[in-house]
Order: sequence, then C-alpha cells, then structure tokens
Amino acid sequence: MKVLVVTGTSTGVGKTVATAALAATATGSALVVKPVQTGALSGDSDAREVARLTGVEAEEWTTLEEPLAPDTAARRQGVDLPAVASYAARIAGLTQDTVIVEGAGGLLVRLDAGGGTLLDLASLLDAVAEVEVVVVVAAGLGTLNHTELTVDALRARGLTVRGLVIGAWPAEPGLAEQSNLDDLQRIGPLFAVIPDGAGALDRDAFVAAAPGWFRECPEAEVHEH
Repeated sequence: MKVLVVTGTSTGVGKTVATAALAATATGSALVVKPVQTGALSGDSDAREVARLTGVEAEEWTTLEEPLAPDTAARRQGVDLPAVASYAARIAGLTQDTVIVEGAGGLLVRLDAGGGTLLDLASLLDAVAEVEVVVVVAAGLGTLNHTELTVDALRARGLTVRGLVIGAWPAEPGLAEQSNLDDLQRIGPLFAVIPDGAGALDRDAFVAAAPGWFRECPEAEVHEH
C-alpha cells in the first residue's frame, strides 16, 4: 500500500482540491481519508467534496462542529479526540493500493489532545507503509517562508517529500506569483499547478482536466531515517 499524506502550508491553500486531483489520477484502487473534519455545523465536508469531484470513495473519521483547530474544536464541544496513533493503526489496516490522507490545516496543527499532529501521523505510517508527503502551497507573497518551514519540518523527520502543489494558480498571475513559480522549485520539486476555480468544475470536467495539472519532476526526495 502507498500512502500519500497531503498537508498545506496554511488553511485555505487548496488542499482539498489538490487531494481530489491526486485521487483522480491515482492508479489502482484508491481511498481518501480525512482523519479529522471540523466545521460540520456549517456543512463543511472535505470528503464529500472529493467524492463529488472524482467519484473516489472518501471517508471522514472524526467530525467536529466548529471550524477551528481540531483540539480546540473538540475541547469546546466537550468530546475526546482519538489519539493520532489510533488513526495510524486504522490506516495501516486498509487494503487499497493508494490511500490519500488529507490533514486539517497545516502540518503542526494538533489533531488530538496529546499534541499529536499530521507530522506525527505521517511518521507513524512511515514505519509500516510507503509514505510520501505532498505539500500544498499558496501562489502569492509569503508562500516561500511558509513552504520552507513546512518542508524543513518534514525533512527533519526523515520523511519523503513527493513535491509541492500550488493549490490555486490565478488566471492573471502578478509579479509575486510568477517569481514564486521559479523560487518554490528551490525548496522542493513542483509536482502540480492547479488553476484557481478548479473546485467549481463538475466531475467529468475535473477528472478530465486533472492529469494536465501535474508536471514531470525529479523523483521524490528521500531522506534516510
């Protein structure tokens, strides 16, 4: 089993659309897992959005009412979150060829009351499966610093960085966006560039367009444990 862990440099960078694009282009059987979904009261559901765009099966395992960091939302709601280790064990028991795990917010957002993060989840999975991490980034100002911090944290854990995905490339990019297109590639391989508004496509159009958003890039950066 191959596990793709999808994280973002922040919230709102296009992580769910990027997850859908990865699902639409996966070979063999695929499953998308959202370990923790917040904002349920407002109708937010990344898993439903991925399924709508791709037809690929997608699951949410823990849902929380308010659109906050998971540990904060759980504390306010008065519920106990499963430990990150329990998510890792559940994912390790899946049988699909590819499992795509979408995080909540950024890499170090707390997913449980013990301080467990998506970084911890990826590290646990890396001990039992082939794990690659995809980092979804913004196109504009500020993205270089955010991307560098995220990629450095992954490298420090010895995790494989599959590449960077620009989650929403504007129709009319400015100087900052055009410059970042080059500069981001000094941090990690640019894996895909997804046009802004791709999430508004219907399923047939999304699935047809998704392969064209991916780029040929060097092999994933593998760092020894």
